[in-house]
Amino acid sequence: MSFWTGRGRCLRRLGPKFGSFPVANREKKRNSPPPSPVRYSPDNPHPLSTLKTELVWEGKYDEYGNRREVDVAGLAMPLQKIETVDEPRSRTEAQGGLFDAQKAHLDDFRNMLIWGDNKLVMASLMKEFKGKIDLIYIDPPFDVGADFSMAVPVGEEKESVFKDQSTLEMVAYRDMWGRGTDSYLYMLYERLVLMKELLSAQGSIYVHVGPNISHYVKNILDEIFGSSNFLNEIVWQRFTFHADAKRYGTVHDILLFYSKSSEYIYEKQYVPLSEAYTKSHFKEDDKGRLYRLSDSTAPGHGKTGKAMKFGDKVLIPPPGTMWRWGNQEVIDKLYAEGTIVLTSTGNPAVKRYHDEIKGNTVHTLWTDINPVNPQAKERCDFQTQKPEAMLERIIKASSLEDALVADFFCGSGTTGVVAERLNRRWILADLGRFAIHTSRKRLIELQRELHREGKPYRAFDVHNLGRYERQWWQRERLKGADEDHRKVVLEFYKAEPIRNSVSPLIHGRKGPVLCHVDGIDRIFTRDEAGAVATAVKEAGAKEVTCLAWEFEMDLRMECNRLEKEHDVKIRLIQIPREIMEKNRKEPPPFLEVATLEAEPVLRGRKGNKTVDIKLTSFIPSLAEVPTKELEVLQERAMKSGFDFIDFWAVDFNFRNGGPFNHHWQDYRTRKDRSLRTVSDQGYAYPKPGRYTACVKVVDIFGCDTSITVEIDYA
Repeated sequence: MSFWTGRGRCLRRLGPKFGSFPVANREKKRNSPPPSPVRYSPDNPHPLSTLKTELVWEGKYDEYGNRREVDVAGLAMPLQKIETVDEPRSRTEAQGGLFDAQKAHLDDFRNMLIWGDNKLVMASLMKEFKGKIDLIYIDPPFDVGADFSMAVPVGEEKESVFKDQSTLEMVAYRDMWGRGTDSYLYMLYERLVLMKELLSAQGSIYVHVGPNISHYVKNILDEIFGSSNFLNEIVWQRFTFHADAKRYGTVHDILLFYSKSSEYIYEKQYVPLSEAYTKSHFKEDDKGRLYRLSDSTAPGHGKTGKAMKFGDKVLIPPPGTMWRWGNQEVIDKLYAEGTIVLTSTGNPAVKRYHDEIKGNTVHTLWTDINPVNPQAKERCDFQTQKPEAMLERIIKASSLEDALVADFFCGSGTTGVVAERLNRRWILADLGRFAIHTSRKRLIELQRELHREGKPYRAFDVHNLGRYERQWWQRERLKGADEDHRKVVLEFYKAEPIRNSVSPLIHGRKGPVLCHVDGIDRIFTRDEAGAVATAVKEAGAKEVTCLAWEFEMDLRMECNRLEKEHDVKIRLIQIPREIMEKNRKEPPPFLEVATLEAEPVLRGRKGNKTVDIKLTSFIPSLAEVPTKELEVLQERAMKSGFDFIDFWAVDFNFRNGGPFNHHWQDYRTRKDRSLRTVSDQGYAYPKPGRYTACVKVVDIFGCDTSITVEIDYA
C-alpha cells in the first residue's frame, strides 16, 4: 500500500486505514514475516477504494503525521479599548462633543476597529462573537512579488514622500510568503478555521484572491466549509487591458463565495440595463413609456398546455410549452389593459416596461465594477483599496440590515464604510498601523456625512491587544522570564548587558550610554523616569536610553525637566513589536518617539469661558521613511514638523486610564491639504476646576503621539 506524499503541496489521498506508525513499530514491521494475503470484497473494501482527496502543504501536519490544530483558547486575550469615536457620554456633557445631541446616533452596538494580528484578534473575539457574524469579506495579500511601499502626501502642497512598510508588516509578509505558497496556505488555513467559527448559521464568506492562488484556496475552503457549501467562483474584471509578453494578459481577480450552512442569506442583485441595450430593445408607447415585448410562454415540462383566449382568438401554446397564465380572467384583464398584445405574427406577447424592470440579474462575471481610479471621490491613496461598489453588491446580497459584517484584512476600511452606509454593524481588523489610521479617518468622514444628511450611524471604538499580546509572547516564547526579556531587547538593540549593576534600574550599556529596559507588562511613567535619571546620575553617567513598550503621555516634557535637574540626557526609544517574531535574527529599527507640545487657549470671561487647544511643536518619528530620503526629511521635520501631521484630535475631558474620546478633530483630505493648528471647538466645562485634555496626533505614516494638557478653568 502506498500513497502520494513528499515535501511541498500535493493532493494527498487518505483513507481510514492509512496513518503514521511510530518509529519503533515501523522497525518491528521491517523485521516481521510478510503478512498473510488479505482478501478484499464489498464487505472488506481495499483502502484505495475509500480514499479522499486532500490538499497538503508544508506545516499542515507535524513530524508525527498529526494534524496541527488551531489553539483558540491559547490565543485568546482581552482587547484593549484605546479610542472611542462619538462616545455617547461626550454628547451628554455641557459642550456636547463631536456631534450635537439633536441627531443622536444608534447606540445598540459599538462598531470595532482593531489593530493587531488577525489570528489573535479572532481568537479574542470568539467568546463574544462565536456564531454571530453574518458576513465576512477578506482580501488577504496574494501577490508574492508585491511592493507595498507607497507615496503619502506631506504638507499643504502637492508633495509626497515614499512610505515603506512598517517593520511589523514586513515581518508578517515574510512569514506569509517565506516558504512560498506553502506558508501562505498555512497562514490562511488557520484564519479561515477561526472565521468559520465566528460565522452565524446564516452566514457566508467571500475570499478575494488572485488567479495565481485561487485554485489552492478553493481546496482549503472545500475542506473547512465543505464542498457542498461552495456557492460561486466570481470573476471580477478589474482591468480592460494588461500586457504580458509570453501569455494572455491577466485582467481579473477571483472571489470565492461559501456559506456556513444551507440557511445562508442571499438576495438577488441586479445591474441597470445599459443605454445601448435600452435603445436597441425598447420602444416608446403612446404615453411616452419605454417597453419591450417578452415571451408569453413557460416550459411545459414535456407537455403542451391548454388553449386560452386572447381577445377574439383562441390560441394553443407551442409544443412542449404552456401559456404563462393559467387563469383566463387574468389574461382578459391584462389584454384589456394592453399589457398583453398580439404581435404581427398573431402570437401573444407581454409588455415589460423599462421603469418596472430591476435590471439584469448579476451573474458570476463582474465586468461592470471598475477599480478605484485616481480621480474617484472615494480614493484614499491606499494601494490595495477596493471599490465601494463591489462591497455594496456583496453586503446587499449576503446580509440584511443590522447584520454584523467583518473584514479581518481591512486595509483602507472599505468594508466598514459601506457596511455603515447600508446600516450594518461591523468589525474591522488589520495588522498595519497605516491601515488602521486610513480606516479611522474614512469612517469619521462618513460619520460627518451621515450626520449632515440626518441619517443614522453608529459609534465605533479603536482596540488593540496591547500588553496582553506581549504577555502572550513572554509566556510562550520566553517562558515568563523578565530577565530573558531584557536580554533579548538589549541583544536586538546591540547593547551590552551589565552584570552586577550598581542599580536595578540600569540593565545595559551601549558605548558610554547606559540603558534601562522597562518591564514587558509596564508603561514607562514619569516616576520611573525620575528614578532612572537619579540612578544614572549616581552612577556618574551623562546619558541614558530608556527602552519601553509604552510611555506615559506627557513624558517627553517631564524628561526635559529631569534633564535640567540632573544634568542627564534622556532618550526615549520604543521597543519595536517586531522582536516578538519567533525566528527573527536581524534587529528592527529602534527609533525615538515623536515629540509633541500643545497649550490651552482660553477665551471669554468668567462664567462664559471656552477652551481650545493650540499645537505649538511636533517632531515626527521617521521610522518608515526609506534611507535615501531620511536625511532630507529629518531636516524638514525639525523645521516644519506640522507638515507631517495628517490628523489630530482632542479629548477635552480626558480621564486617566480610560479611552481617548474624540470631542474634536481636524485632518487633511485629498482635496483640502490645509490643517488647523488651533482647535475651534470652544469647549465649555460644566463648572470651574482643573481639567485634563488629551491631544492625539497621527502623522502621515500612521504613527500616533499623545500628550495631556492641564487646564485651569476658573
